[in-house]
Amino acid sequence: MKTDIVIVGSGAAGLYCALNLPREKKITVVTKDVAENSDSFLAQGGICVLKNEEDYDSFFEDTLKAGHYENRRESVDIMIRSSRETIDELVGYGVRFEKNGEDFAYTKEGAHSKPRILFHEDETGKEITSHLLEAVKKLGNVTLIERFTMVDIVSRDNVCYGIVGRDETGAYSFIQADYTVFATGGIGGLFEHSTNYPHLTGDALAISLAHGVRLQNIDYIQIHPTTLYETGGGRKFLISESVRGEGAVLLNSKGERFVDELLPRDVVTNAILAEMKKEGSRHVWLSLAAIPEHEIRTHFPHILERCLEAGYDVTKESIPVVPSQHYFMGGIYVDSNSHTSMDRLYAVGETACNGVHGRNRLASNSLLESLVFAKRAARHMCEGYSKNAEIDVTVDGKKYQGCEEKYKSTVLTAIEKEKNSHE
Repeated sequence: MKTDIVIVGSGAAGLYCALNLPREKKITVVTKDVAENSDSFLAQGGICVLKNEEDYDSFFEDTLKAGHYENRRESVDIMIRSSRETIDELVGYGVRFEKNGEDFAYTKEGAHSKPRILFHEDETGKEITSHLLEAVKKLGNVTLIERFTMVDIVSRDNVCYGIVGRDETGAYSFIQADYTVFATGGIGGLFEHSTNYPHLTGDALAISLAHGVRLQNIDYIQIHPTTLYETGGGRKFLISESVRGEGAVLLNSKGERFVDELLPRDVVTNAILAEMKKEGSRHVWLSLAAIPEHEIRTHFPHILERCLEAGYDVTKESIPVVPSQHYFMGGIYVDSNSHTSMDRLYAVGETACNGVHGRNRLASNSLLESLVFAKRAARHMCEGYSKNAEIDVTVDGKKYQGCEEKYKSTVLTAIEKEKNSHE
């Protein structure tokens, strides 16, 4: 198959990149599962935006402070300065953010000094990504291929010529492209406890390692403090940061509060783990008693519903919560235009590392960062667009048998090595 641009992944970053590319370009979007099964659909809390010019300094400082000042400042500035334009475009696609009269309603989450987060109930990610997916499906120049697993890229002399993948029948093929975009999401599938979909296993990282593409800080992995504690495996249900932003408190088994819930995520996570160790418990408790019942029902209806399914009524009782792997701050190194160290290869979204998040992500910066830098990737491709050379490739499917398990091992080994180097 030949295409102008191939995008690997159907989350917010991949879709927004496709929407910002010229309509005369032939674009192919492939995704490992069905299009809706991306972590972008799972984001609950919201998306940050610069409220006004007076908010810039505190927004910038909040992001750096949460990231332990290891952030790439240029990237943080780009994200903040691009936020209002991004929100306006989302509204243009039909995204319905909560309103307070004619103005947006802003909420506050952990480590934010001011309310600057827009939201739609407690499923902002689904609201945004579903509208982007709907818009992409209307485009005549975009082909969406579901259940297509990337197993490799084809490169020569540090130039990317496209991807090799396996379709749902088990057949392998080469998609040749002028430009390739990795938008493959996080690495939650590598962990026993994660809020991510299990099929997100860092394949693009393993492929990058095999082809000498530069990675950065791949041991910077965020653990979310509050996921619903349930026995058994499977994806963990996240209890949004905005619940604590609206007044929910963390309690130990004695009903005692033990941490400031609005501190950065890594600080709150460590406090919970320390309390669990001290008490010998499997979880702590989250009380929503300070939040009016009508607000819970309107702002957090899906959290209320999911907890009821698990046997807990958050309007009347505390719920058990435990930290789980949630987000990946490191990834494939990219510049401010989302370009990797390999020519004609871009990376956007959670799989990329543009330095915005530093060591620890500030709540609700993920959707914004993904969209801003996905659009920059699209613009950069268009500004210098040129046809790629054509090459002949024979795909040997036997070469890739069992590659996913090998890739998992490769990524976990690389993460451990990076962690040791930082220590």
